[in-house]
Amino acid sequence: MYKIAVLGDRDSVLGFRAIGLETHFAETPEEAAPVLHKLAGGEAAIIYITEQLASGLSGEIATYKEKTVPAIIPIPGRQGSMGMGMAALKSAVERAVGADIL
Repeated sequence: MYKIAVLGDRDSVLGFRAIGLETHFAETPEEAAPVLHKLAGGEAAIIYITEQLASGLSGEIATYKEKTVPAIIPIPGRQGSMGMGMAALKSAVERAVGADIL
């Protein structure tokens, strides 16, 4: 059975635990990389990751981009949005539809 996990700093992701998502805390990309690989290795179908960590793990995230599972989705952290989530959504829609409709 697949899980939905959230990876990021404690303040940004702790609230997701209240709605039943599995939370993992990391303050730096170096701390987050092994957790991301463990989750992507079979535990999680969807991994939400704060944009701050995702920006430092772009190479690692790219290795999973063409795979069906897991879906790695950047979300804003406590510092606010960096625009990565919208850019990823725009790119996915463009690939699926063949044109930029957003």
